[in-house]
Amino acid sequence: MNKELLDAISLIEKEKNIDREILLTALEESLTAAYSKSFEKADKSADRKGDRRVDNIRVILDRDTGDYKIYREKTVVEEVTNPASEILWEEAKLISKAYQIGDVVQEELPLDSFSRVTAQNAKNNFRTKLLEEERRSVFERYNSKLGQIVTGLVQRRMEERTIINLGNTDAILPKSEQIETESYRNNERIKVMVLKVEARAPKKEPVITVSRTHPDMVRRFFEAEVPEIKQGLVEIKAVAREAGSRSKMAVVSYDEAVDAIGACVGLNGTRVNAVVDELGGEKIDLVEWRDHPAEFIENALKPAKVIIVLADEEDKTAQVIVPDFQLSLAIGRAGQNVRLAARLTGFKIDIKSESEAKESGLFEEIGYIDDYEGDEEEYYEEGYEEEYIEEGYEEEYVEEGSEEDYIEEGSEEAQEG
Repeated sequence: MNKELLDAISLIEKEKNIDREILLTALEESLTAAYSKSFEKADKSADRKGDRRVDNIRVILDRDTGDYKIYREKTVVEEVTNPASEILWEEAKLISKAYQIGDVVQEELPLDSFSRVTAQNAKNNFRTKLLEEERRSVFERYNSKLGQIVTGLVQRRMEERTIINLGNTDAILPKSEQIETESYRNNERIKVMVLKVEARAPKKEPVITVSRTHPDMVRRFFEAEVPEIKQGLVEIKAVAREAGSRSKMAVVSYDEAVDAIGACVGLNGTRVNAVVDELGGEKIDLVEWRDHPAEFIENALKPAKVIIVLADEEDKTAQVIVPDFQLSLAIGRAGQNVRLAARLTGFKIDIKSESEAKESGLFEEIGYIDDYEGDEEEYYEEGYEEEYIEEGYEEEYVEEGSEEDYIEEGSEEAQEG
């Protein structure tokens, strides 16, 4: 049994990802429970009262050889009232003169004195403990991965949920966490974010809920693609997302030699395109983060041009004035651009056209001198508004020449290229 037992433990450790010591302890406890039950039945047969519970059996397993020994612990007393758990002081002194009243004597029992039923009970006890430990291990493993990306296979699809197999357990992808434009196929490999892990009774599997729509998915994919983020040179400050359609992500650089947006774009757009592919073609606006709320809001509304931003930090509200020909672009299709900008900045944003601001007297109220030099014809020639509204504006993340800046500023990746 010895080598076979240790080999079996090693195999379970590898397959179930359960610590070896935990498995060996579970085996000890299983053997102890089985042998205790065997003694309990024997004692009930000898004593018709049958009210004595055996809890003084101990099994000690050698971690190196796999051998184990069974001991029955007895307390040293002057007068024995329960022979199953007590031993006379005179008898104990025959074992060792050092024993005193109240000490515990360990009596080794022969292994061959137990039935096959006892061995089967030990196996059943171990299987139960193994299953409980496996479920605990699954809970701890995925609970430690909350907010992280994992890969799984689509197991089966239902109306309100899709079951994703993660290799050693299943996870639930609720309909509310699925991207509306995506259609999942059985055995398709997809990446999901661990959203929630709920522990249930020991006899039940933990419930793992995953997501494809959470904003932090965008964050995690960029963290994996952009070395500058791992190095702490670039930080993702905020993400706003309408899954399957468009996201805005605010980034900042802590190194003057690194352009935050350019680092996220990558050479020839390789990094941002890799994230876009992972998200099924979802568009991504990269925004330069600013400490000053008005500047941040202006950046968040890009690609629209802004005349002025009046931000109230206390109320978290902002009035934004844009050229007349920029109003539809600032608002975006079905209000998406301003909606994402509001989520990104945390401000409630009210956008007015230049004409509306003049008619309402807002310019006079704030003492603004109209010196905006925006060229409507030139802007339309660039095609930004048409692309953004009609075609999704695929090149928004390089609209300010971020990629060129990234190359000119000495990025190691660019130099290697």
